Amino acid sequence: MANTTTTTYGLTKPEVGAATDQWGTLLNADLDAIDDLLDGTTAINGMSGTVTFLNENAESITSSSGTATIDLSSAANFTHTLTEDVTYTFSNPASSGTATAFTLKVTQDSGASEYAITWPSSVDWPDGTAPTLTATASAVDYFVFITTDGGTTYYGFTAGQALA
Repeated sequence: MANTTTTTYGLTKPEVGAATDQWGTLLNADLDAIDDLLDGTTAINGMSGTVTFLNENAESITSSSGTATIDLSSAANFTHTLTEDVTYTFSNPASSGTATAFTLKVTQDSGASEYAITWPSSVDWPDGTAPTLTATASAVDYFVFITTDGGTTYYGFTAGQALA
């Protein structure tokens, strides 16, 4: 019987009864491969981008002429301090059958200008009603979104409002 490999990560499984020194060589190579997966040197199947344990970068977005695009190929966590009423566009979700989830931290400006958000029509909110933003100065509202159909429908949830 010959050596075989695992289906997910391609780790070598030495042939049963193989020479003793072959086991050590193959085991060391597999441990190096696992180390590379864990430290991000080698991409893990089904994942894109850089993952450092459970830490992910938060991308700050801005609006211009009342619009802002949230590019889901660039991050999974976004922050936006409002400077005007804004209409969001969500772009570049994973293809249908693969989940794309992200968070959005929205902060009102320090002048309590009561800026508003127009959400994409593809967002399905509980009870079909988008949340009302907290209007006080520097108020923080947090939202979570997920899609599994390539962005046809995003399920939107309020994670917290009127946070400091």
